[in-house]
Amino acid sequence: MDRYIATPDELADVARALRAETLVAVDTEAASFHKYRDRIYLVQLSTSAETFIIDPLPLGDLAPLGELLVDRGVEKVFHDADYDLRIFDRDYRFRAAHMFDTRIAAQLIGEPAIGLASLLEKYLGVKLSKEFQKADWSRRPLPPDMLAYAAADTRHLPALRERLRERLQALGRLPWLAEECVRLEGLRWTGTLDAAEAYLRIKGAKALAGRQLAALRELYLWRETLAARQDKAPFRIVGNDVLLAVSRALPRTLPALAATPGVPGSLASRYGPMLLDGVTRALDLDETALPHVERAPRQPRDPSFEARVERLKVARNQAASALALDPGVLCGRGALEAVARVRPTDNAEMEKIGELRRWQVEVLGTAFLAALS
Repeated sequence: MDRYIATPDELADVARALRAETLVAVDTEAASFHKYRDRIYLVQLSTSAETFIIDPLPLGDLAPLGELLVDRGVEKVFHDADYDLRIFDRDYRFRAAHMFDTRIAAQLIGEPAIGLASLLEKYLGVKLSKEFQKADWSRRPLPPDMLAYAAADTRHLPALRERLRERLQALGRLPWLAEECVRLEGLRWTGTLDAAEAYLRIKGAKALAGRQLAALRELYLWRETLAARQDKAPFRIVGNDVLLAVSRALPRTLPALAATPGVPGSLASRYGPMLLDGVTRALDLDETALPHVERAPRQPRDPSFEARVERLKVARNQAASALALDPGVLCGRGALEAVARVRPTDNAEMEKIGELRRWQVEVLGTAFLAALS
């Protein structure tokens, strides 16, 4: 049974009832694919018996939900909690405690496909619809089929959690997951780059020459301003590929813009004057005002360090093969480099390396020490 929650009294009652449960599945729906100013537009909560769809728009204050999330007496089941936890922090400063992440659990079991749809089909025989993966969750009222789609994302999580937990327990890896989920409690929203620098994140930007880069900066800032005014996702105004094409070509007239490869005629006619205005501003800049890409100096090669990383990698790969795990799941490159840099001489020293989990030290410590000796 699904219940739509849209009043403060309903939310308070539901949160109170759920805090008496031992387990609640949680998911969120946002609209970054559609909106410039993203936010949480739905929160789904499920027990093994019923599902609640919370609508934050009429509610405003979701304090009872925050109290539920932080309640250590209730296990919260997420699939890929990372983004949900960050946007809970961004929008409401909510934290979560005592979690079970089915995506991480699947990775630690060694599942090759860790998407929710794949796992539900394999373990429960449930096929999820993909119809509304990129839907606009900000629209109101939400039609029944979209609400049903949202509810399905948490309805089956309690049962999936049981199946994955059984597998982890059989493999002796439940403590691994517990440590990973404790680390999730520290996740916070990290924000976004200021638009004045964010244009450098566009793939291909750093290959542009100074004046071309200046044009890209002007065009990026224009697009951000327009997207914010219309509350529309920036790529729905003009895509990055178009901004790059115009910046490379630096057209000075509408016919030149229309003839620029990669610029659709519809965009040239709709935004032509604004795109040309951005190019003109870049062309008018003094040489001293042109942006340039700051490149970090190359670190000198350290053959002994690289050799240690390679020996650790061999040890990691052998262990991953024996455990039927993806090597990157067992221990990522960053952790290998941290171990190679510190060069611990025993497990106690290895446990102090922040990039390593305790369970990784237990599994890999002996092999790593041998690789470093």
